[in-house]
Amino acid sequence: MTTSSPASSSDSQAFQRLDERIQRWIWSEGWTALRDAQEKAIPALIDADRDVIVAAATAAGKTEAAFFPILTHMLRHEPDIGSVLYIGPLKALINDQWSRLSELCESLDIPVVAWHGDIAASKKHRFVKDSRGVLLITPESLEALFVRRGTAMPGLMSRLRYVVIDELHAFIGSERGKQLQSLLHRLERTVGRRLPLVGLSATLGDMGLAASFLRPDGASSVELIVAKSGGQELKVLIKGYVEKPPRVEEAPDIEAPDMEDLVKGSTLEVAEQLYKALRGSNNLVFPNSRRQVEIYADLLRRACERNNVPNEFWPHHGSLSKEFREEAERALKDGTKPATAICTTTLELGIDIGSVKSVCQIGPPPSVASLRQRLGRSGRRKGEPAILRGYCIEPELNPKSGLSDCLREGLVQSIAMVRLLIRGWFEPPRVDGLHASTLVQQLLSVLAERGGATAAELWASLVKDGAFSNITRDDFVLLLRHLGDKQLLIQDSSGLLLHGELGEKLVNLYEFYAAFASDEEFRIVCDGRLLGSLPVSHPLVPSQRIIFGGKRWRVIDVDSEKKIIVVAPDKGGTPPAFDGGAGMVHDVVRQEMRQVLMEANPVPFLDAGAAALLNEAREFYQLADLSNNWLFTKGNDAVLLTWRGDWVNDGLAMLLANVGLSATNEGVALTVSGISPDRLSDALADIAELPAPDPIQVLAEAKNLLREKWDWALPEPLLRRSFASLHLDLVGAQALAQALRSP
Repeated sequence: MTTSSPASSSDSQAFQRLDERIQRWIWSEGWTALRDAQEKAIPALIDADRDVIVAAATAAGKTEAAFFPILTHMLRHEPDIGSVLYIGPLKALINDQWSRLSELCESLDIPVVAWHGDIAASKKHRFVKDSRGVLLITPESLEALFVRRGTAMPGLMSRLRYVVIDELHAFIGSERGKQLQSLLHRLERTVGRRLPLVGLSATLGDMGLAASFLRPDGASSVELIVAKSGGQELKVLIKGYVEKPPRVEEAPDIEAPDMEDLVKGSTLEVAEQLYKALRGSNNLVFPNSRRQVEIYADLLRRACERNNVPNEFWPHHGSLSKEFREEAERALKDGTKPATAICTTTLELGIDIGSVKSVCQIGPPPSVASLRQRLGRSGRRKGEPAILRGYCIEPELNPKSGLSDCLREGLVQSIAMVRLLIRGWFEPPRVDGLHASTLVQQLLSVLAERGGATAAELWASLVKDGAFSNITRDDFVLLLRHLGDKQLLIQDSSGLLLHGELGEKLVNLYEFYAAFASDEEFRIVCDGRLLGSLPVSHPLVPSQRIIFGGKRWRVIDVDSEKKIIVVAPDKGGTPPAFDGGAGMVHDVVRQEMRQVLMEANPVPFLDAGAAALLNEAREFYQLADLSNNWLFTKGNDAVLLTWRGDWVNDGLAMLLANVGLSATNEGVALTVSGISPDRLSDALADIAELPAPDPIQVLAEAKNLLREKWDWALPEPLLRRSFASLHLDLVGAQALAQALRSP
């Protein structure tokens, strides 16, 4: 390791503050210097007197930055070294950190215990018997400790000196993050004192938001450590393809009705390019769905077979068994043979798979932050550049092609995201959500921990002074009554709230400890026939259109509980091939996309195919005068060009539904069915004049609001408010309507 601060000499004051045994360990590892993050973290953490966030690039030594000073502090108090709680988002990451810390801690006689669902009870019992050392745990397992060992928690955590939260960015703004905030608050109430909180992250777009997440009631006192960038070289190439039909000659026995199941020729082209570019080295390939992971993994494996060479390509996603995932991780980590994982977000976080030569993105990434996290896996060896290969497949244009296709939206979004990445911008997390679903879980958990509680006690610990401060008292009372109606709660004669019959049953299930919902897809049904399943990220109302199987369908009904969408064929024309389904796109990304289209300069990181597709999009943009035109006709529909993110677009679609119009979010634009641009302009003027949007009224007809795990248990008004706070920007949507209305 190298840096400008020589750790092994007397010039490094931070190094000299470490316990001598840790200094010796650093020397034995052959380190000649500490990393920048480590130099800065040692004085900040060594006295356990403040909250700290350490933000540094992947492989910048954040774990050591935290634990060198933390372990030194513990050793100062020998023999009563106390304990430190490390909370990580993944079991695999905890296993990695256990291996990493055990080597160091063994020389210090400090126990290291991993605690999650795959760890044997006998190993966990070591910490229960003697709660000293380092406990590595997931939020779900910490939840289980509160539920199952509530009365023992004060003793178990009495010697706690620090709490370390790894991959902090992975929690902010999510249900799991709200659960973690609540658990941290409950932990401090349990030990009766403020604990030093330490956040570690490689991706933080807004350090202020991160500090507010870590310490909601004292963000200004959180010390922020942002490590120097190593000035790593970045190499980017995006290749463009025009979608081609399946190669029939490669499947001569396939009958005509089965042709739709064949892999498209353009997908085969991408697979061939991946095979040529990646063979012989370690890489990560990120398509945008599990189905695409399987397709590309299969094509690449078969290419190895055809060429009589050992397989180098391994699938990795959440639906695979633990054994299959670990097989891919071992292949990458082995170091003696080349291996490439075709994966989903499962390999974004800090699982130790070593360095990879390149990261490949097929289609637009889910976000700029996600792209940055993925790219952090590449070029980790000294002197090696980080390499990003992008592959964008765009549809062949015809007279019926939609706006998205004509603008080459997938390619342009990829370009915009890379440009924002290079500039150092990435999406700030949304932090104002109510997260009412997770409040239900925490209510039931606290009742299990304490054996019952009054409504006033729950209000004080979870809402007034807790993680759910955005919930009003009226909503809290409404929620408790509704949970009683659902048999999740009962109240005894003394006023104590206890688990109801259903609540008792659910709390005793293993699945209770997770606050987030497992990935669920809606089944698409037409005339009683199952068409397949589709993850749905936008709110739906009857008469809206969805894109599925290359065709357009009109929504007839939505059953949120059974996860069924009933549809009928729609004659509204050919749907765009790109619908932004890889992730919710931010306003800044869409505005950068517009900037890409307005410019004439070539984009330096495109190949000839991608450059030609971008030129087509720019020509269309100029010919259609899209710098000035924002409302026009497409067939029988009106198209509203917003250039806004999905939270605003979805919000405006809901506001339009409230005035009787059916709008579909199609990326940079909304398509409004069966009306003229003049009628749409009038509707926007009406929306602009409305009072501030009320989610309860706006979402009255929306059918698929049950997104989070406990949404089914929420009273309808709170469900709508919670959904809107997480998934819509109604204020921004109304402001857009005001900006676009005719003078």
